[in-house]
Amino acid sequence: MGKLDLALKLRLIRYVLGGTLYFAALLGVCPWLFIAAYGVFGADILFKAVKSIRRGQVFNEHFLMSIATIGALYIGLYSEAVLVMVFFQVGEFFQDMAVGRSRQSIRELMDLKAEYANLSDGSQACPSKVQIGDIILVRPGEKVPLDGVILEGRAQVDASSLIGEAVPRTMEAGQEILSGMVNLTAVLKVKVTADFENSTVTKIMELVDSAAAKKSKTERFITQFSKVYTPIVTISALLLMFIPMLIFPGSYPHDWILRAIVFLMISCPCALHLSVPLSFFSGVGAASRMGVLVKGTTHLQTLANIDTIAFDKTGTVTCGVFQVTKIAPIEGVTGDELLKIAAQIESNSNHPIAKSIIKEYGKPVSGLIKTEEIAGKGLRGEIDGVQILAGNAKLLETHDVDFAPDESAAGSVVHIARGGVYIGHIIISDIIKEDSKEAIQALKDLGIKKTVMLSGDRACVVESVAKKVDIDHALGELLPADKVYALEEIYAKNPNAKVAFIGDGINDAPVLTRADVGIAMGAIGSDAAIEAADIAIMTDELSKLVPAIHTARKTMKIVRQNIIFVMLVKFAVLTLAVFGMANILWAVVADSGVTLIAALNSIRKKS
Repeated sequence: MGKLDLALKLRLIRYVLGGTLYFAALLGVCPWLFIAAYGVFGADILFKAVKSIRRGQVFNEHFLMSIATIGALYIGLYSEAVLVMVFFQVGEFFQDMAVGRSRQSIRELMDLKAEYANLSDGSQACPSKVQIGDIILVRPGEKVPLDGVILEGRAQVDASSLIGEAVPRTMEAGQEILSGMVNLTAVLKVKVTADFENSTVTKIMELVDSAAAKKSKTERFITQFSKVYTPIVTISALLLMFIPMLIFPGSYPHDWILRAIVFLMISCPCALHLSVPLSFFSGVGAASRMGVLVKGTTHLQTLANIDTIAFDKTGTVTCGVFQVTKIAPIEGVTGDELLKIAAQIESNSNHPIAKSIIKEYGKPVSGLIKTEEIAGKGLRGEIDGVQILAGNAKLLETHDVDFAPDESAAGSVVHIARGGVYIGHIIISDIIKEDSKEAIQALKDLGIKKTVMLSGDRACVVESVAKKVDIDHALGELLPADKVYALEEIYAKNPNAKVAFIGDGINDAPVLTRADVGIAMGAIGSDAAIEAADIAIMTDELSKLVPAIHTARKTMKIVRQNIIFVMLVKFAVLTLAVFGMANILWAVVADSGVTLIAALNSIRKKS
């Protein structure tokens, strides 16, 4: 039997016992059974009130319930005092259920951690004991304990807990696999690339802990509001009880005491205390189910208000994977011939541009005698005794090769010269992510007023990519400090702007910190970017930002609904209580009933 089951059973036994005593008292068995029933239902409330007073926290819902019900007992309203405690306990019960439901997604997220790792020698070890470079085996049905690269095997992997994607992924040798994923079909041999402290699961758990620890501005306001509000209404209730009796000596004290008791019960601020944090907690949980981790509820509130988004280019809007997008030979040279020469001279290079040319050629290369890398310019080599140059414009200018550079090329240009004669160029471009354009359009449909791209890449490349995905403004050739300055210019032009920046690189850390909301592409992002960011997207999908903003806005809408609803009902019934038009059952509805409705509203689906 789990602790939760035991606690629930004890609670139900207490409710049955209290109910039996109450109905026995109603049937006239013994009036003192009302006091016994009150003790069964209200003992924990009275204890909490005393405990709070000892800590110096006098004015809270337990204190108000205790004073109000003791006052009801004093004036002989025994049945009503018991009913108040019954309804308060029922409200607490359903509130606990609501909180439990909102925490379920966080509990599921925290359940990502594997209990053990299978080492290649057949033994098992705690994941925290496994070192970088160790070989582990992940069998079907097991969680991946640590981040690594697959050495052998091909399997279907469930990554839904990390990225919110329900469809299993096929993973095979050479691919990176993250801790927290679940192997579904076949044994995988994995080389560990990150220790437990730096694994994806550990980072997620740290983000969740961080989220629980940080309060939003609205939550802080409600806390401060309650500290002022509760003493005021308590003093008001005392004045309501004594002032009329002093002004009207012949008035009946019982009536004013009853009004003060009702006033106290209605004024309890527990509806706001519960519903506002619960709404934010539920919102953070909803975002986590989508694969979007929010470090604190304050960031969820800010995300709901953003009107400007600045994007990094590489790894955010584009894939960060290069491919040949144009082959431009001069007259008399074929495209295949130009590509073959480029592939031959680039065959021994590990540069991403070289790899993209070799991949585009797709055939074994031969005939290369020797190559020499010229730093910052390109390669010089010989093929069948003929000098070949492959690189940027500076390389050709250094060797006095006559050519007309393509200044408008949207990508990295590799110029080729053979025997001192220019024979053409190849353009290699970063691939735009499939969902980038649709995501940016969806963001504009959500009401985002301005979109900006800030990148360290060449200006013409940045402008070309921005145009293709419909980003309003683009700035290129920016250093990390330049990105911060660009963000400052946005604020200078519009001091009220709420700006989010989304990026993935180490050079994005300063601007992620400066923005109102910094968003890191979590799964592929650098540690520095994730550390600096307020929100981490666990996939490289820009489109995840759209439902995250929608969730944040719906959360804030529900928070506002609850605040308005609670305050309107309470002030209305408080007014009635002052004029003697609300009885003690009205007070129960205005307190426990309103709290329950607000709590249920808080956990409504936000995605």
